[in-house]
Amino acid sequence: MSSSVIIDHISKSYNAQKALDDITLSVEKGELFGFIGPDGAGKTSLFRILTTLLIPDSGKALVEWLDTVKDYKSIRKIIGYMPGRFSLYQDLSVEENLKFFASIFKTTIKENYQLIEDIYRQIEPFRTRPAGKLSGGMKQKLALSCTLIHKPAVLFLDEPTTGVDAVSRKEFWDMLKKLKQEGITILVSTPYMDEASRCDRVALMQEGKILGIDSPAGIVASYKEPLLAVKSEQMYHLLFDVKNYPETIRAYRSGEFIHAAMKREEKDHHAHLKQYLHEKGHQKPVVKTIIPTVEDSFMALMK
Repeated sequence: MSSSVIIDHISKSYNAQKALDDITLSVEKGELFGFIGPDGAGKTSLFRILTTLLIPDSGKALVEWLDTVKDYKSIRKIIGYMPGRFSLYQDLSVEENLKFFASIFKTTIKENYQLIEDIYRQIEPFRTRPAGKLSGGMKQKLALSCTLIHKPAVLFLDEPTTGVDAVSRKEFWDMLKKLKQEGITILVSTPYMDEASRCDRVALMQEGKILGIDSPAGIVASYKEPLLAVKSEQMYHLLFDVKNYPETIRAYRSGEFIHAAMKREEKDHHAHLKQYLHEKGHQKPVVKTIIPTVEDSFMALMK
């Protein structure tokens, strides 16, 4: 496979705040690549550089072998960019927005309709409704349709599922899987660790740095510490107590449990931790060994 996007030692600062710190990676043609990290990790700054909206302080980036600074006009013709905030014309109807974006790229809805058909079919009943009156999930589908109307070679989606309900999130990722089959290279950023499993490869980002790059399975396989899920009837104090257990490396909330990484694999952590929690006043503590997730791997890589 040949590279579709190349990022070579990119750095970017806003005054004294470093948004990107020497980022280097490449994305292959036809790959669905995810940038996973919390707010402030640098995902949006990186996407704005790759879509020619921002100039890096140092380093360079290539999209389809075009330089994002020197060849910005050519790049804008071959990419699709869906920013995190809904950016379509709210007073225009669904159909009017689509026609407008098609006209910008000198194409028509009909010419690339097969690319957006599955998506547009879901919003077509609302084609005369102003975009600003759509639900969050429908806005997302309209924005994606407008982004795809000119059949881009590379698609950039910046946190497309933030603030969208769980059903719409799943539908959106199912759509991306179909688009990937069309040969489109897709770069997507998300703060949701569970969405990492939908990508071919992911880059874990924190404070402008890359913590790791691998397939989701590879990221999880790199996790080496014993991992426990802990719960009790006194959850308010549980995190503090688990953190102070002598064998704990790190502990953090994850859903209804506390996830705790342990120091020694050979130790019977279940019995010892339960006894420790009983001594701390916890009633009926639950302690079980679990398989790590991408989120657990991310927490292990954080310094």
